[in-house]
Amino acid sequence: MTESTVSERLAGWGRELDPAALPDSTRATMRNILVDIVGLCVAARGTDYVTATLGAIEPGGHTVVGQGIRASAAGAALVNGTAAHGEDFDDTFEGGPVHSGVVIVPALLAAAETYRLPSDRVVLGMAAGTELLCRLALTLPKAVHKAGFHPTAVLGTFAATFGICVACKAEEEVTANALGIAGSMASGIIEYLGDGSWTKRMHPGWSAQSALRAYAMAKAGFIGPRKVFEGTHGAFRTFAPSIEAKTEELFAGLGEKFVSDLITFKPYPCGTMVQPYIDCAISLREQGAPLESITSIACKTAEGIVHRLWEPLDLKQRPPTAYAAKFSVPFGVALGLVRGHADLGDFTGEAISDLALLAVAGKVGFEVDPANPYPKAFTGHVRITYSDGRVLEAERDHMRGGAVEPLSPEEIDAKFAANVAFGGSSEAARLLEVCNRIGSMQGDYQLIAELGTP
Repeated sequence: MTESTVSERLAGWGRELDPAALPDSTRATMRNILVDIVGLCVAARGTDYVTATLGAIEPGGHTVVGQGIRASAAGAALVNGTAAHGEDFDDTFEGGPVHSGVVIVPALLAAAETYRLPSDRVVLGMAAGTELLCRLALTLPKAVHKAGFHPTAVLGTFAATFGICVACKAEEEVTANALGIAGSMASGIIEYLGDGSWTKRMHPGWSAQSALRAYAMAKAGFIGPRKVFEGTHGAFRTFAPSIEAKTEELFAGLGEKFVSDLITFKPYPCGTMVQPYIDCAISLREQGAPLESITSIACKTAEGIVHRLWEPLDLKQRPPTAYAAKFSVPFGVALGLVRGHADLGDFTGEAISDLALLAVAGKVGFEVDPANPYPKAFTGHVRITYSDGRVLEAERDHMRGGAVEPLSPEEIDAKFAANVAFGGSSEAARLLEVCNRIGSMQGDYQLIAELGTP
């Protein structure tokens, strides 16, 4: 008998999944992801990048969250994914890093309205897609970024496709073909890091709309490669050529535990690995660290994040755009020390011209710590040296909001309310109730339309 391929094994697992058998912890995580994503979509209303994306889609019957308009399934998925990821305030996964909700939720909302799914299938699809994305990240640690690709974009296309297949009760043959097709749709390079341009923002939306197409084509009988993951020209070798895929991570305990229960919800709207450094800087400020007479600020860091968050250092010390500032550890450290917070209003054109912030950011440098546990944990370290020889130092061995120090449901709901208010809406209570109904598997696809009202 021929050994099953990776996609065939995944298809078999997906076919066995049952909404009623989802662990309570996983259901709670999916509810929190939905709440977080809907709030972020509303927060991004009126931004230039969302306005541009809205101008590029087709009309239709699918919900665009918080916009008061409807679009094609692909258009809704594109806008919702772009809006949710636009401020880099969405969930992440220590061990990846990947962002799950920004791909999975837009894909499943559009699929639910297309195929008229009940909420329990929507939540199940979210859980399946999120789990696959996290496990794919564990299978290819650091290597997708190293190859110049955005893991959320590449791996998210497979994950969202799988989530739709599970939600729609696809036959195993259809799921395997859909994953094979998704491999030729997966894309997303990280050149945006060089100039702070917008393409990272659109990656999740593009992956979500691609997943819709991959499933529809497979459902219609289109055939995709069976060894799309492990084949000679498959995704593992194409997108992570520097390592041998850790395929055991993909299947270890699959069906027995959901590693996605450990997803991190961000406290700050910026790059994932910047966040522990902001907390270190805020801690030093609260301890009374003065801004005067600083000679240098040194940060221990992981080699795996240097090319994204530290180099070129002069650009990171003076970000060219507000978006570029979100992926600068020097700027994040400066916000923590100078302002004592890093909110949506702190990553703006005004902020990147703030001379007080730039003066501090210009003194921030790094040293690679060979013992840093990245990507298993996201750490932070800030050491300030003063002209009189004094040294103040703060360190974190984990990211706040993650498995070690999770945000409570109340904190996630408070973040949601703040994001909705930031987007100019007074509908937080109503939108939260809709999310809670979907998250608790009540009702069906018709609830989704209620998320579109601005």
